[in-house]
Amino acid sequence: MTVKDPIVIDAIINGEKIKTEKQAPRENPTHPDEVVGYAPLNTREETIRAIDAAYDAFPAWAKTSIDERIERMKKAIQKIKDATPEIAELLTREHGKPLYDSNGEIGVSLMWMEFACENAKEVLKGEIHESELGKTIIARDAIGVVAAITPWNYPISLSTIKIAPALLAGNTMVLKPSPLAPLAVSKIIEIVANEFPKGVLNLVHGEADVGVELTSNPKIAKIAFTGGTNTAKHIIKAAADTIKHMTLELGGNDAAIVLEDFNVNDERAMRRLVISNFLTAGQICMIAKRVYVHRSIYDEFVEKYIEAANKWIRVGDPFSDDVTIGPVNNMKQVEFVQSLIDDAERKGAKVIKLGKVLDKELYEKGYFMQPTVVLGADYKDPIVVEEQFGPTVPILPFEDDKHAIELANDSIYGLTSSVWGDEEHALKVAKHIQAGTTMINTAAVQGLDVRFPFGGVKQSGMGREYGKDGLLIYTDTHVINMPKNLDLPYIPE
Repeated sequence: MTVKDPIVIDAIINGEKIKTEKQAPRENPTHPDEVVGYAPLNTREETIRAIDAAYDAFPAWAKTSIDERIERMKKAIQKIKDATPEIAELLTREHGKPLYDSNGEIGVSLMWMEFACENAKEVLKGEIHESELGKTIIARDAIGVVAAITPWNYPISLSTIKIAPALLAGNTMVLKPSPLAPLAVSKIIEIVANEFPKGVLNLVHGEADVGVELTSNPKIAKIAFTGGTNTAKHIIKAAADTIKHMTLELGGNDAAIVLEDFNVNDERAMRRLVISNFLTAGQICMIAKRVYVHRSIYDEFVEKYIEAANKWIRVGDPFSDDVTIGPVNNMKQVEFVQSLIDDAERKGAKVIKLGKVLDKELYEKGYFMQPTVVLGADYKDPIVVEEQFGPTVPILPFEDDKHAIELANDSIYGLTSSVWGDEEHALKVAKHIQAGTTMINTAAVQGLDVRFPFGGVKQSGMGREYGKDGLLIYTDTHVINMPKNLDLPYIPE
């Protein structure tokens, strides 16, 4: 891929692009000496302007018809489709994920946006109940200004998952992307913002002071956040004084349970499991991060797993058609993942490198990590109990179903999980796992269905995105009662 001149991204406040004095560079994790582009470092004052613009735009936008909102969103969807090749290339350059993965992320985003458009009118229309007791209307009202804060690992899909339902429900929004992948998602937001009235969708970038303003400003009615659990704790505290609505999709340490009746010779199933560990270099909140295998098949499973991983994993230039795994997004994440691997190895675990490195020279220059499997770790080792968010996975044995369920549930997290084996047996086990989603014989993005709700339990978050719940969560339920008998019979005259 030839080096291109850096692009410059602007903030969008009240329909206008805002230039800033300070900008932050975003490097290419494949070639860290290349700056892909610059994102603004907005001030707290500019953030307040964006919030005020959204606040002022809300009354008129909330009164628009659902048909108009859907029509505007459909126009944005078509323009995103037209721009997909350019945006996917930009995402790969700034993020490091292979081009097929970038196209896949945009594809899932469009799938959700189209689902939201197709279902918004029916889901948001409310209900009318009539009986001999009277009439009750249940309306789905817009909430107000939504502050959306999104992460770097899937910047486009984890922004559109918020933008589409929020705007379709009649809310306005101020969105702040991660500085580790701000460029491609800003292009998407600009496309959408241009199809809506001024102030309906605003974009700011920046550091902690911007985030604090977005989460504490009294004009913000709802916070939609995807990111780390520790950051979420600060957000909750910042929002406490004004008791805001919240949707929080947080960390996960998702368990995969491989039952004794799993067919280790099923190459397609084994490949799905490998992909569920290493897609996007393991940098997905819903990736399978720890694998528990029934002791009776453990040795054979590990052998077949390594064979499957060595076939699929090819590390290198994310623009190469031969590559399945690109670099890790940033050096800080590389160092964290490596520290977990080193800790396990010091304690006696065996670390096995997987797949092929296609270009050794490029590998040494970028933020690359060769995927690894860790064998012989203790159940309480950090590499097992912490969210690695990178290309490594521990595989551990279990004794029986009860043991497997205990191991899976022994976590502060509960985002997704998976069970692999005979479907009937797997379903029995799945019902006992504490998670927002449990998949059977698949995991991670491969098992994601935007038609149904997604979110976590325990410290993996609150609220649900996707599905009809993902639309309703951007509304307030407003009950209007018109009883026929206006006098209560037990109150004396």
